[in-house]
Amino acid sequence: MKIELKEISIREVSNGYINDNEEGVVGYGGKLNIRPKYQREFVYKDKQRDAVIETVRKNFPLNVLYWVKNADDTYEVMDGQQRTISVCEYVSGKFSLNFQYFHNLENIEKEQILDYKMMVYFCEGNDKEKLDWFKTINIAGEKLYDQELKNAIYTGTWLTDAKKHFSKTNCPAYNIASDYLNGSPIRQDYLETAINWISDEKIEQYMADHQHKPNANELWLYFQNVISWIKVVFPNYRKEMKGVSFGTLYNKLKNKEFDSKKLEKEITKLMQDEDVTKKSGIYEYVLTRNEKALNIRAFTDKQKREAYERQKGICMAKNAVCGNAHFEIEEMEADHITPWHEGGKTIATNCKMLCKQDNRTKSGK
Repeated sequence: MKIELKEISIREVSNGYINDNEEGVVGYGGKLNIRPKYQREFVYKDKQRDAVIETVRKNFPLNVLYWVKNADDTYEVMDGQQRTISVCEYVSGKFSLNFQYFHNLENIEKEQILDYKMMVYFCEGNDKEKLDWFKTINIAGEKLYDQELKNAIYTGTWLTDAKKHFSKTNCPAYNIASDYLNGSPIRQDYLETAINWISDEKIEQYMADHQHKPNANELWLYFQNVISWIKVVFPNYRKEMKGVSFGTLYNKLKNKEFDSKKLEKEITKLMQDEDVTKKSGIYEYVLTRNEKALNIRAFTDKQKREAYERQKGICMAKNAVCGNAHFEIEEMEADHITPWHEGGKTIATNCKMLCKQDNRTKSGK
């Protein structure tokens, strides 16, 4: 990998600057791709953006930038997109600093900004070397998330189309599924969730298999089907539905029929059950009967002590492996006498103490 440090003026970087939602962001006389396909949209807040301009105006040094040289003598920003866009947007008159736009400045002030030297590492090498370096320098500033790094590795026609659906502000995925998904489209959370669902958590394999396909229609159609399924099975929306792994449930249960009205009655009851500490898990539970999804409230130390004293330290397991032996309280664990799913509550009178071996054998731990 060849790396060379150069000084590049803001005048040079901002020359020919274009920021177009469809075509991308370019500068440096059209030779610099400021926002490659694997990069995120501009995410700096006003305070961060203004701090960049203040740094330039005071002639303080900005953090070093990294550009990758392409085979056709063009370049792309590997690190420093947010800083580069900030200075170019200011010079282009897109925002003001302290109520002063660039064109309102005195000529000497304009020239000082345009002549400001940005320190840029020019990196040249094969794809693997560039990607390895990309991961290495991704340690400061607006750090890339896991999915953004995957985008860097698997950039191509499929990713370009997928990002139109999942990775833009107010993108189609956001418009139909923002009530159900955590995170932000521009942070690639929506794209990551969709691929995770359709691939059964094999994101990199899926992206590698589809990298050079002409479009992401399969993923987009699948995602729409998942959201439609959610709305049919659970027509009454609650905020607890946000972040549930509905795609995983859809993959397993899409061909099974459910009575939405019956599910709603059960959900209403479970939402009021104080023993259910993870309300979002109710949606998985009513479909799969996986009680662990509910995170049933645990017995308190006081309740455990009451049960232990009542039992005189004897393990109360049925068909006990230990032969119902005596144990110290630290060697035991609490269990419901009447199971929760049969109506048993997490209260002192419904608590029994089992030795760890019997409790874990019983629960399949």
